[in-house]
Amino acid sequence: MYEPIRTKSVHTMAAGHDTFPHRSREEELDIQLAGHLSALLAVTDEIRQAAGDPELDRAAEELATQVARLRGGRPPVRSAVAAAIHEPHVAALHQRAHALAGRALVVAASRADTAAAILAAQRMEYHAGAGHLVSA
Repeated sequence: MYEPIRTKSVHTMAAGHDTFPHRSREEELDIQLAGHLSALLAVTDEIRQAAGDPELDRAAEELATQVARLRGGRPPVRSAVAAAIHEPHVAALHQRAHALAGRALVVAASRADTAAAILAAQRMEYHAGAGHLVSA
């Protein structure tokens, strides 16, 4: 009644499936967390140029330390923004930093990285308050 299947199913594993490297879930989360923290560092460096707040200097160093730890000791690329920044732009940067810190917090919590989670929560709190001050 039915013709038998003569070819391999598309769902069977290919013969050379071990030829490309696989990463563990923890490695993937490390990469993702390092990316979020690097983006947060870039935004923090941009805000630092406008605000000159010593809190941001300390936060940038802590972020750089965490990114280097997650990347096996390789330091992150730092931003050197020299453009004139005006108030509405700074408010948008604080909103962006708050969102990035939130993403980093979610990933840090899922991989049980307490140091990164605490740092991300502190950054969220800072940027939430700073964003309201700038836009007010």
